[in-house]
Amino acid sequence: MKLKLYIFLFLLSATVFGQQKQIETSIDTTKNKIGAEFKLTIKTSVDSKSKVVFPKLKNIGPLEVIKSYPIDTVKKNDRYELIKKYGLTQFDSGRYTIPSIPIIIDKKSYLSDSIRVEVANVKVDTLQQKMYDIKDITKVEDGIGDWWKYLLILALILGIGALVYWFIKKRQQKKIEEEVYKTPIEKATSLLNTLEKKELWQKGEIKAYYSELTDIARNYIEEAIEIPAMESTTSELIQGIRAASVKKKMALTPETVENLERVLKQADLVKFAKSKPLDFEITEDRNKIQKAILTLDSAIPVEVVVEEDTLLNEAQRQKQIKLQLLKKRNKRIALSVATVLFLIILVTSYFIATKGFTYVKDNIIGHPSKELLEGEWVKSEYGNPGILIETPKVLKRMDLTKMFPKEGLALIKEMQSFGYGSLVDNFSLMISTLKYKEETQIDLSKSLEVTIKTIEAQGARNMIVKQEDFETKEGIRGVKGYGTFSSIDEGTKSSTKMYYEILLFSQEGGLQQIMIFHEEGDTYANDIADRILNSVELKKATN
Repeated sequence: MKLKLYIFLFLLSATVFGQQKQIETSIDTTKNKIGAEFKLTIKTSVDSKSKVVFPKLKNIGPLEVIKSYPIDTVKKNDRYELIKKYGLTQFDSGRYTIPSIPIIIDKKSYLSDSIRVEVANVKVDTLQQKMYDIKDITKVEDGIGDWWKYLLILALILGIGALVYWFIKKRQQKKIEEEVYKTPIEKATSLLNTLEKKELWQKGEIKAYYSELTDIARNYIEEAIEIPAMESTTSELIQGIRAASVKKKMALTPETVENLERVLKQADLVKFAKSKPLDFEITEDRNKIQKAILTLDSAIPVEVVVEEDTLLNEAQRQKQIKLQLLKKRNKRIALSVATVLFLIILVTSYFIATKGFTYVKDNIIGHPSKELLEGEWVKSEYGNPGILIETPKVLKRMDLTKMFPKEGLALIKEMQSFGYGSLVDNFSLMISTLKYKEETQIDLSKSLEVTIKTIEAQGARNMIVKQEDFETKEGIRGVKGYGTFSSIDEGTKSSTKMYYEILLFSQEGGLQQIMIFHEEGDTYANDIADRILNSVELKKATN
């Protein structure tokens, strides 16, 4: 629903809202105390065949329905007079407008008259009731200065993610190095050289040295000769080697097997009997293991392989290594990203728990009204009689003359309208001015009622209306209407609670009006509206 649909004050009430007078509206009193009952009475006269439906309401505008009285029926000749009463109340002092409500007569809707009422405040006995001073204003901490903390936290999260990536990469690189050996003998030789570089026995870690030394020998025997060396005892292992040498026709000397057995038994004594061999014995044991491994490897019969198959197997092996590297790299990246996301979610959850979801959403995700409030504002003059006003965006000129009845346009000398946004936006603003051809006395309160009825006619529901006097900084007096209504989206049929403010000023031969709409509860939009209204300066009408 665009702002151009808000044909408000300029539509003459007699033209827009004229209808056949079949409904009479009255109220028992127009002024009451807070919480007291207003009794609204609606009468209609119909024939015996007519069907009348009075609405079932919980609220009528800003007033709450505390009681819906039964319908009274009075027969007058061949017609029936139906009388429906509603008991209304309000618990806030102020002047309110009871809006029109639809009455269905023979499937045709008729509107009751709107009525203005006043709810008076209850006087407080200051002699009996103890009074207290107003508390000081509590300073609210400004969250803008805390951005450096968020940047520091973000840098810390990224640093942790990089550290996790580096650690995983290092571990996987170590595994890859172990996996890319071409043959068991190459692997065993490389591991023996690595073991020597650790200098374990020189540091007194003799047990760890012998444990790694024998594990290298057992792993080689298990991979090259294909016997369960890692699970076997020393005696079982030696028997397995001798059996394999016969089966595989390996040319092994008794000395080789005996040297291997001697070192394995020495390692068992070190690991389980806490034996401590001398330095030269350790060196000899290492040499015996290396020599035994080399002798075993040279004794294994070499299978004749076709060169083409060898090249094919090598190419497949290289391809598998590349695939493994690619998978491991992707795994590192995925794990690092997951870690960073987890930390971001953790930090976001912390701020939601401590500062609330609205704070996080508005400051990180963003909020349209907040961006308007914090953007660059513009101060301009609109219309004639001119309205000098400060707004977050420049207002665009609008042509509403096509929406006017000819009778209304005949009375108007000049009319100008400017606006920003629409009801589907978070915030919208409209400014209109007009001059009459002849000097006209304008009742601002009645003009406000016409504006409210026009907004209702354009689809506003459950409209709550409050009215008060308004004065600019220059001392020009006007009328302010404000309240809430429900805006219905015709596409999705969803309802949005909207807040509105209307300012009306009457000058000689001219009228000025400002209308502001935004979602109820939008604190940023409230600040925008306050800043706009505080900046209003009115110019006098010129010929």
